[in-house]
Amino acid sequence: MISVDINGINGFIDEGEVRRIDSQAAYDKIAALNESGWIGLPGEYDAALSAQIRDMAARICGQSAALVVIGIGGSYLGARAAIEYIISPNYNALPKGTPDIYFAGNNASGEYLQQVIALIGDRDYSVNVVSKSGSTIETSIALRFFKAMLLDRYGADGLKERLYVTTDSSGSPLREMAAREGYACLEMPPRVGGRYSVLTVVGLLPCAVAGIDIDAVMAGALEEMESGVDNARLYAATRQALYRNGKKIEMLACFEPAFRYTGEWWKQLFGESEGKEGIGIFPAFADYTADLHSLGQYIQEGERTLFETFVSFGEPRADMAIPGGSLHDDKISALAGMGMHEVNKSASEAVKKAHIDGGVPIIELSVPRLSAASFGALVYFFERSCAISALVSGVNPFGQPGVEAYKKNLYAILGLV
Repeated sequence: MISVDINGINGFIDEGEVRRIDSQAAYDKIAALNESGWIGLPGEYDAALSAQIRDMAARICGQSAALVVIGIGGSYLGARAAIEYIISPNYNALPKGTPDIYFAGNNASGEYLQQVIALIGDRDYSVNVVSKSGSTIETSIALRFFKAMLLDRYGADGLKERLYVTTDSSGSPLREMAAREGYACLEMPPRVGGRYSVLTVVGLLPCAVAGIDIDAVMAGALEEMESGVDNARLYAATRQALYRNGKKIEMLACFEPAFRYTGEWWKQLFGESEGKEGIGIFPAFADYTADLHSLGQYIQEGERTLFETFVSFGEPRADMAIPGGSLHDDKISALAGMGMHEVNKSASEAVKKAHIDGGVPIIELSVPRLSAASFGALVYFFERSCAISALVSGVNPFGQPGVEAYKKNLYAILGLV
C-alpha cells in the first residue's frame, strides 16, 4: 500500500550505494531482539480482541461525553495521530455522536492540566491511563488529579466504573493498582515497546471510542506486513546511505494538516530507536505549506546536512473548487474552478523541484488516501523501516537509555530518591 520513490536522490548519491546496504540481514535480526513483539501484531489481531476493544469503547461511549487519555510518548502519540489522520485535527470541535477525547499526562504543566479539566466541565467523563512501566512521573501526577476528581464526582463505585488501565501484563504498579482497586485493565502485549504500541490496545481503544473502524486499521497494517517488506527495506537503506554521505537530518514533510501528529509520532519512533551511541539521523517534521513560510528559507539555502521525505496522498478525502472573483488583483482568478487538491499537488511538485535544485535529496512515500486502512499501513511501514534502519546503523532499535537520564535527574531534584 505504501510505495517508495527514490528518484529524488539522483545526483546526490549513487543508487548503487543503496543497493550495497544489507537491509535484508538487518531485517532478519529483528525477531530475535527484545521488544520485537510488534512485528507480528497485524496477523495476531482477531475477532476476540476486536470485540473486547469495541465492547469497552461502547461502555465508555455509553457513560461519558468525554474521554481523557493519560499517557506520554508512545502511550498517547499514536492514538492522537490516528484520530487526527483518520477523522480530523478538529475532532473535538466537530458535531458527532462520540465522546470528545482529551490528552493529559504528557507534560508537567499545571496550566495545561487545568485547561483540560475546564474543557471537560460538568460533563460525564471517563479516564484511560496508559503506561507500560506504570511509573512515568508526568503520567502518575495526572492520574492522581483525575482519580481524586472521579472519586469526588462519582464516588468509589463510579471511580471503579470510569477508570480504565492499560499497562504491562506483569510487574507494573498500575496493574497492581487495577487488581487491588477493581479497575478494568487492558494488557499491553509482551515484548512490545511503547513507541511500537499503536497497533495494540494502547492505540486501538481511543480509536474505537472515536468511532474509527479498528478492523480497517489492522487490515491495512496486515496488508503492509504481508507485501511491504521490500519498500521498508528500500526506505531504510536509502536514508542510511544518505546519512553515510553527510545528511544528518531527515525532514519528514506532508502537505495535509491531518498528518501532523503522525509526524510527531514518527519523530519519537525514529528518535528513540536510532539516536544512540553518538550516532543517528535527527528526525524533524514539517507541516507544508505552512512551514515553508518559517523553515522554508533554511531548507532552501541553509547548511546542506539534511534530506527530506515527502508523504503524499493519491486522492483527496474531500476537495473544494476555488471560487471566481476577487476584491484585488491577486492573479488567482485564473484558477477559478480548480480543486484545492490540484493546488496542493502543484505546491508539492514546486517545493520538490526547488529543494532538489537547492541541494536537498528527497525520498517520496505515496499513500492512496487518508483512511483507517492507510493509517495502519503507514504505522507498520514506519515501524519496520525504523527497526531495519537502526540495525543497519549498528544500534538496537529497542530501549531508550538516554530518556532515563532526565527521569533520574528529575526524581533526584524532586527528592524522590
